[in-house]
Amino acid sequence: MENNAAIGVFDSGIGGLTVVRELTRLMPDENYIYFGDTARAPYGSRPPVQILDFMHQILRFFQTRRIKLAVYACNTMTALGLEHARHYYPFPLVGMNTGVRAALKATRNKTVGVIATQATIASGKHGKTIKTVDPGATMYPQACPKFVPLIESGKLEGPRLEEAIVEYLTPLKEADVDTLIFGCTHYPLISPAIGRFMGSRVALIDPAGETALDARNILAKNAGFAARGAGGARLCFSADLARAKRFTASILGAGPIEFEQVVLQDYAVS
Repeated sequence: MENNAAIGVFDSGIGGLTVVRELTRLMPDENYIYFGDTARAPYGSRPPVQILDFMHQILRFFQTRRIKLAVYACNTMTALGLEHARHYYPFPLVGMNTGVRAALKATRNKTVGVIATQATIASGKHGKTIKTVDPGATMYPQACPKFVPLIESGKLEGPRLEEAIVEYLTPLKEADVDTLIFGCTHYPLISPAIGRFMGSRVALIDPAGETALDARNILAKNAGFAARGAGGARLCFSADLARAKRFTASILGAGPIEFEQVVLQDYAVS
């Protein structure tokens, strides 16, 4: 592991920047390369074989950039492809933390909800994990296919988002969940609207912080921390850099950030 090499972070779109935010807070001396596949988002409703193909294109792109660690900032690709991908790449891979342990610490009635993409919910990952950790807890999963397209188009408030929130989250309120896991990295961007609907008694769990801790632990295990200094970030997107820059400013703030547009199909296997 080359200590001063970058950490790669990737997602289907702009949502994974919420993980970059936590990584840079925890490890500000590191360099980061982010890839968001804004040309093809959302992934959650696509066939699994296509999602895996896109994942491999991103990881091959990272391989050309000689990263030292890849962090999945996408629950969908984590659920479908993390274990599969471990056999193909020379750098360690860190999947999105489920947030289950944090949710079990927060819950009072052991009734936990998880909202995510269709593919993540279909994988059953969160439900299996909670039963492994605490068989007495109950998980209520809810797919929210309208959320990511709304977020990617910049609709973080407004009637269309509120209608989708009522549609998806009413069953969770009726089930009396007192803790709600964001099973998609896009969802923290609409947490104010979700929090208003669910009410103050419901704890909202963003696994991005736990994912950043998992990444730090891997670097510590491999003695892979960068030399102390001013870290930076190169943010790569497959489309619409102007929109990505607007989101970046609101999520990451000011900092040493460079932008690049990447044609991901260049990394497809012919």
